[in-house]
Amino acid sequence: MRITIPLQIIDLHDDGFHPLVNVTVYGKPFILVLDTGASKTAFDHTTLLEAGDHASIKSSDRLSTGLGTNTMSSSTAIIHDMHIGELLVPEFEVAVLDLSSINIAYRQLNHPEVLGVLGGDILMKYKAVINYGKKLLRLKI
Repeated sequence: MRITIPLQIIDLHDDGFHPLVNVTVYGKPFILVLDTGASKTAFDHTTLLEAGDHASIKSSDRLSTGLGTNTMSSSTAIIHDMHIGELLVPEFEVAVLDLSSINIAYRQLNHPEVLGVLGGDILMKYKAVINYGKKLLRLKI
């Protein structure tokens, strides 16, 4: 079965475009950047803590690469309740990083703040098809 989720495509003013997808985590609405270049879904540390005490964040020995650095320390959290449209994503692990610089840049461009990025782990698992022209994300359950 395929489900279709609308995307919002934001213009980064001469620096490309980002597709955004609405999700629900712990019953609260958030926005994620759909990031085909991210190997793993990652959430912002501060925003995740503010989402509720459901998040059990654990330090990780791994250093995260990307986001302009390969020395960013990271943590992980197990997420039990994330919905992307009609899709309930059962328990999965996310990287937990300081993504405040993304939200600062978004605020400066008058874009909504984001919880983080929806990465290749989820996109691959649910055989994602991204249609920029129609502004849609299709996932297969």
